[in-house]
Amino acid sequence: MKALTWHGKGDIRCESVPDPKIEHPRDAVIRVTSCAICGSDLHLYDGVIPSMKSGDVLGHETMGEVVEVGSGNTKLKVGDRVVVPFTISCGECFFCKRGFFSGCERSNPNHKMAETLWGHSPAGLFGYSHLLGGYAGGQAEFLRVPFADVGPIKVPEGLTDEQVLFLSDIFPTGYMAADMCNIQEGDTIAIWGCGPVGLFAIKSAFLLGAGRVIAIDTVPERLELARQAGAQTLDFMSEDIYDAINELTNGRGADACIDAVGTEPETKSGFDAIVDRVKVATFMGTDRPHVLRQAIHCCRNFGTVSIVGVYGGFVDKIPMGSAINRGLTFRMAQTPVQHYLPILMERIQKGEIDPSFVITHRAPLSDGPALYKTFRDKKDGCIKVVLKP
Repeated sequence: MKALTWHGKGDIRCESVPDPKIEHPRDAVIRVTSCAICGSDLHLYDGVIPSMKSGDVLGHETMGEVVEVGSGNTKLKVGDRVVVPFTISCGECFFCKRGFFSGCERSNPNHKMAETLWGHSPAGLFGYSHLLGGYAGGQAEFLRVPFADVGPIKVPEGLTDEQVLFLSDIFPTGYMAADMCNIQEGDTIAIWGCGPVGLFAIKSAFLLGAGRVIAIDTVPERLELARQAGAQTLDFMSEDIYDAINELTNGRGADACIDAVGTEPETKSGFDAIVDRVKVATFMGTDRPHVLRQAIHCCRNFGTVSIVGVYGGFVDKIPMGSAINRGLTFRMAQTPVQHYLPILMERIQKGEIDPSFVITHRAPLSDGPALYKTFRDKKDGCIKVVLKP
């Protein structure tokens, strides 16, 4: 089959790889009908995430049609249309039983590697390094889905691929970002990053009762979509974000702040961001937490900082003195997608949201390597790429 594979920093290829097959009775194999390039895939493209191997198949936003089912899987049948969560979860362990599917204790075969870096291992993920299981991803013609009686959700009749594809990751992630803010009616929520996750966080914040959303970015197309979603926008290249948020909130700060950027902010966003980049380039640091620092300072006393942008290792110069003296709450996670799927599928069916609004580029799988670069460089108005294998 054809798939997008990683061969080093900035080197993504569309090439032939072996077809997946059933390896466990609970497995399923799907024929991929739609997949997407995620903002977190760009961390792989940029060589930020460790333990990638040449030839690894990428992709964790995937849906398609079931073509084969393991003997122990009674949930799915051949012909079912399904969306596949990016988190791989057994459904039976301590964490899965409590709804914390992204903390699954059984799905990362390389858990020892993760424990060395993080203390404990999270769940395995599709197409996202051997640190998280080394699973082949879904930017491919076919995908093997482990624990397929737990993860995939069947797509109701009448919904298109583009309406439901983002249930695999970015819609639940954006929704969780807002959900973790404990939004009270009329709250002001500040969101850093108007990429796809940030845009879903804007929509979700309003769905959950926010009175005002302040969205921060510098890319004109992203800022325009944020305004269309109802947000008030700030361009960090033309104004001081701390001063602007203070002015908009009468000096109090935002009720909650969402970091939807993570480890790779725009270098020009501040002097500390430049220092972070130098430290990472010289192996003196692993992450660039400029946005996290700014979100802490812009949050009101006893507010919440919600973190869904990806960080890989250790961050420094975090203003913990500010956080502890002002009573901030930190919430963060890889999204337990399975927890949110029924809620969000229902919102789509009711017409409360059409997730396809973020799509700007549609292309065959063979165009994937070029579109990785377009997406990374924020060229051609690229906000979200959907690939059709």
